[in-house]
Amino acid sequence: MVTVPVTDARMLLDALDDDQRAVASSLTGPLCVLAGAGTGKTRAITYRIAHGVQAGAFEASRVLAVTFTARAAGEMRSRLRDLGVGGVQARTFHAAALRQLSYFWPDAVGGSLPRIAEYKAPLVGEASGRLGLGADRLAIRDLASEIEWAKVSLVTADDYVRAASAAGRPGAAGHDLTTVARLLTMYEECKTERGVIDFEDVLLLTVGILAERDDVARAVRAQYRHFVVDEYQDVSPLQQRLLELWLGERRELCVVGDVSQTIYSFTGASPRYLTDFPRRYPEADVVRLVRDYRSTPQVVRLANDVLARAGRARSSAAVELVAQRPSGPAPTFDAYDDDAAEAQAIARRIAALVAGGVRTSEIAILYRTNAQAEAFEQALAQAGIGYLVRGGERFFARREVREAVVLLRGAARAADERPVGEIVRDVLGGAGWSAQAPTARGAVRERWESLDALVQLADDLHERRDADLPALLAELDERAAAQHAPTVEGVTLASLHAAKGLEWDAVFLAGVSDGLLPISLAEGDEAIAEERRLLYVGVTRAREHLALSFGRARTPGGRATRKPSRFLDGIWPGDGTAGQGSERSRRKARAQALAAALDDGEADPEVFERLRAWRADVARETSKPAYTILHDTTLVAIATAKPRDLRQLAVLRGIGAAKLEAYGSAVLALVRGEPLPVDSSGGR
Repeated sequence: MVTVPVTDARMLLDALDDDQRAVASSLTGPLCVLAGAGTGKTRAITYRIAHGVQAGAFEASRVLAVTFTARAAGEMRSRLRDLGVGGVQARTFHAAALRQLSYFWPDAVGGSLPRIAEYKAPLVGEASGRLGLGADRLAIRDLASEIEWAKVSLVTADDYVRAASAAGRPGAAGHDLTTVARLLTMYEECKTERGVIDFEDVLLLTVGILAERDDVARAVRAQYRHFVVDEYQDVSPLQQRLLELWLGERRELCVVGDVSQTIYSFTGASPRYLTDFPRRYPEADVVRLVRDYRSTPQVVRLANDVLARAGRARSSAAVELVAQRPSGPAPTFDAYDDDAAEAQAIARRIAALVAGGVRTSEIAILYRTNAQAEAFEQALAQAGIGYLVRGGERFFARREVREAVVLLRGAARAADERPVGEIVRDVLGGAGWSAQAPTARGAVRERWESLDALVQLADDLHERRDADLPALLAELDERAAAQHAPTVEGVTLASLHAAKGLEWDAVFLAGVSDGLLPISLAEGDEAIAEERRLLYVGVTRAREHLALSFGRARTPGGRATRKPSRFLDGIWPGDGTAGQGSERSRRKARAQALAAALDDGEADPEVFERLRAWRADVARETSKPAYTILHDTTLVAIATAKPRDLRQLAVLRGIGAAKLEAYGSAVLALVRGEPLPVDSSGGR
């Protein structure tokens, strides 16, 4: 193995903050990373792997990094390649297990691996019918979810009644525990008769082979020496058992997680493996990542407040975030007459954000249940704003994407040394892509957005790696296998559960009322606590703009009985009736956030006052409103960052090229406390 000089490995560490550096520097023994939202956990663990490889502590091919979504695994592989580290296996639990199961099955069991049933519904429906239960589509979905919970919790049909009762599970689809246990048995019989297995069986069968065949276990452990598990708070008992078999007696394990983002307990996930890690590994290093690089101080403060009000229900392993970004606009709180009024108001605010330069792909509307999406789809369509519903048709399954890839493969056969973005534009120009988005909505717009996503990906790869067309096609193949779609332009509509792991510049949290958040079905302290964490996840998706709202009634003219979510008690302004989308309430919220930023010491108050006095002079001399010179939030950002030169000033939000040229020298003088330049736009 070629070892890169240690000085190069140290260069990697220099790119990290102190806490991230502690993660990347801990290369031996067990390591537990408690990483808050937006704290750069993926950066920390990918740099740790790269540092370990470059320092000679790891062999890339002997590292297995496991995460929970194909998208996250694809992103990790991409980041490792950008760091010059190839050969690391970054996969989901299921993908890693399936690879091993496919390899060892012929020898350990014989024959070929049974086909994996892509959907449970037909099998569940058949099992239900044989038992004379009868079930509609929704009932079958609920029964399938209960089967998944049992299997990932290592609960057999014989033990289901006892285990489900102990877990406080009421059964499923209106059936009692005994009936569900019978269904579990019949479901397995149906699978056996059809000669298929399901996705949970991939893990169960891998566990069985590793536990029963010492030679297979030795072969896997010889291949993989170092393990990294991301999102460790979401591990199920089945996944934990597989991880233990992969490890054997070794302790080269790094786990990363955030107990405050545990929102999948209903699927069998348990945060106890994360919280108990220091007890299971007393010698483990424990590092907390608390610096939030994603969100503004205003968003971070709200996120911390949501958790702080959990009281004793808050885990000791929870991380309190510390904002690192400059100040931004205050979160807004609005109550509307009904759900339709809420959707229309959000569409108007999105149109204003887009007019102000925010891309639609950087805006999301998040809600508790998928049934809430329809009102927002209608409001956005009426406003002429493109959108996509997360959880819809997969990007690489779309017809226009499949046809585009075929065209690009054909183009790759010809020698063409132009930049890959230029080639892709030429090829896709004949397939419906144009430099300007079409004015039409519906299928025409969706087709263009899919093709434009491929164009943007080509530009991005060329910029980052100087990639050519074959490299782009290889990237597309990998992304298709991992279902890691490129960004599609349009407002994202998603449930709070589907939004985990994503982030946007602007987030609208809709329907934040009791009955929806927490949802009325949540019973017991643990279920309510998980609903609070769901709100926390929603808040921490926002980088800068955050709006919380609800409709007092479900339909126009309906009874206005809804109240703000109990999780916002002491946070929601007034009694929940003052919002109503009024500009006065927004001004008040902005003023409160401004005062808080100054009081908390995030911004230098003396610099802020100098800037504000100067702005007032400029406003009088130019007969312009003060906020058009520089907004309050921009003044706070300047007083927080205290830039030393024009380059540092230019990166702050609200400082465009025109303002930089007009006011840059004056602002820098004010930050330094020096006299204003004679020939500045500062009015002196």
